[in-house]
Amino acid sequence: MPAPRTSDPSALFEAARGGDRVALARLLSLVERGGDPSRTVAGLAFKTPGDTYSVGITGAPGAGKSTLTDQLITIGREQGVDGAGKVAVLAVDPSSPFSGGAILGDRVRMQSHALDDGVFIRSMATRGHMGGLSVAVPDAVRVLSAVGMPLVLVETVGVGQQEVEVAAATDTTIVVVNPGWGDAIQANKAGLLEIADLFVINKADRPGTAQTRRDLELMLDLTELGAYRPPIVETVASKGEGIEALWTAVGEHRAHQIEHGTLDRMRRRRLELEFHQIVAARVGERIDAMADTDHFADINSAMVAGDIDPYQAADRLLAEVLRDRPGS
Repeated sequence: MPAPRTSDPSALFEAARGGDRVALARLLSLVERGGDPSRTVAGLAFKTPGDTYSVGITGAPGAGKSTLTDQLITIGREQGVDGAGKVAVLAVDPSSPFSGGAILGDRVRMQSHALDDGVFIRSMATRGHMGGLSVAVPDAVRVLSAVGMPLVLVETVGVGQQEVEVAAATDTTIVVVNPGWGDAIQANKAGLLEIADLFVINKADRPGTAQTRRDLELMLDLTELGAYRPPIVETVASKGEGIEALWTAVGEHRAHQIEHGTLDRMRRRRLELEFHQIVAARVGERIDAMADTDHFADINSAMVAGDIDPYQAADRLLAEVLRDRPGS
């Protein structure tokens, strides 16, 4: 059945739940663009919870994340979360400076799955979404869950703050490094130790693998860990080596979460964080709307004149925002 020739979120949502991939792609486009249609899609997905397990893959550019993701698609299709099943991939790419859309390099590397109806690959960029990727990606995962995708892989382009936040918004987070990567300071700066559930040393056929493992083990020894210690898996993704061990480690992490009840608690915390991000973004939008008003100028002038300090100025502005007067 062809996708409805409409931009109506409800019609597209029902079509996507019926297996229409074009409708699903349109839904995710609405999520990326933000605004009222995006909120409608998010609401529909929230009311139609699925049973999706999400895996984030992050690491420095050139670490081989896309090749590793490609291998995980294959094994995910064969074994699935609880048996063979569909796999969705969100490749979070840098935004094009011309169109604002995602640069599609990751999808090029995954073309071997292009004809598989059980695989859905989507590149995402921030575009105009309120709150950026940290809000858009959870909405997209929620949509994929609502239409029946049991496994969602989220690959980020790098290890900046935004990418770390996106990867941490998944159930299991894989941090990919290469031999010779041994800078503990940079790892801590990026927040990788805080979000990593699994470490992968990819391109492990290169010199320096043993030293990199020692560096990671040392960092883990110096980190306060709970009942779970992130394992370190060596892979050569370009040759398919170590992928079974990685898939097993993902399954063991999921089993540990379920056994100890941490999966549900983590998902609740993520939802609370998402709520806080949305509130902060909404307040930011209203402040931006007030930026060109006389009232904003008056508060700014009073601060510059020394009549009020910056904290008092902020309190006055927030008081106006909370009175729901963004344009006054």
